[in-house]
Amino acid sequence: MIDDNHHRILQAALRVYALHGWRGATTRRIADEAGVNEVTLFRHFGSKDALLDAAIVSTTAEQNLTVAPEPKAPESELAHWAKTQHENISRKRTMLRQLMSDAGDRPEAAACAGHGPNLALTYLRDYVVQLRRAGWIAHEQSIQPAEVSAAVTMFMGAIFSDAMNRDLMPAMFPQAKEETLVAYVRIFLRGLGVLSEPSARHSRADGRVSSTSLSNIE
Repeated sequence: MIDDNHHRILQAALRVYALHGWRGATTRRIADEAGVNEVTLFRHFGSKDALLDAAIVSTTAEQNLTVAPEPKAPESELAHWAKTQHENISRKRTMLRQLMSDAGDRPEAAACAGHGPNLALTYLRDYVVQLRRAGWIAHEQSIQPAEVSAAVTMFMGAIFSDAMNRDLMPAMFPQAKEETLVAYVRIFLRGLGVLSEPSARHSRADGRVSSTSLSNIE
């Protein structure tokens, strides 16, 4: 029962916060939503701030899926990953909007809102390094670290913007979600110069490219 109450209170806090924001998410509203009294709420979490912090961290800290550790089919791998990221963000977008709205008064809210996308960026950077090492990227010597970093940021930014705004601004996203996500992936891969199949002469075993710029993406 203790564990069940704990979980129900966290979930109730998330729902109330998503609807009312930090100031409007009162302990009375959260207790009513969870079906418990306020004494139970305070016994589990001590204070409203501690409860909301725990609730937000519990959902924003969910692990993102990595991209394939060893690229075999970049377009399909990234398309699956982009779809999963889009679904995760879409599911949380009401809460994420509240976090961004509250960021001015509570800077830690901005950090929570950015946790998932920042983790996704790390996975994307790692994947690009693996693409290079496996020989998927053509003319890699001509690609600057800043350009690769910008491409990764633009790709993740497109997914995030689409997931956050598709319901509010449908005119910006006239194509179906699945079709649009595939387009994002193809543009990203073309920008990196990804080949249709890996080049053997640029394999990871080739020590001459092991210290190239792509391995230093920031």
